[in-house]
Amino acid sequence: MLDLDRSIARRSEPGCVELTERAASVARRVAAEEGLVDHALRASVAGGGCAGFRFDLYFDDERRDSDVALVSRGVVVVVDMMSAIYLEGATIDYVESALGEGFRFELPTRGSTCGGCAASHG
Repeated sequence: MLDLDRSIARRSEPGCVELTERAASVARRVAAEEGLVDHALRASVAGGGCAGFRFDLYFDDERRDSDVALVSRGVVVVVDMMSAIYLEGATIDYVESALGEGFRFELPTRGSTCGGCAASHG
């Protein structure tokens, strides 16, 4: 079970990400539809994808001691410490395009991530 009473990160702390209103709205809707209202949205980075990274976003009911947690637009977001290095200052949006729809990570130092293949999205 996710412990939401533990400390929540401030915007100045490493690993902080922000959801757009659209991304937060979709996350809240999906959580309600799937019965995951007691879960957090976990953002993570792994090796892979055309740019060398794969960005994952999924609901998780566990929290590790080393996770950074924050609330963005009413949605609890958790990030593991390794991913926090890459996601610091990122904005997560929900976009629709000719290629489909989904969450897109926008990184301040790298611009938008590719949203065109499954390797770049979990």
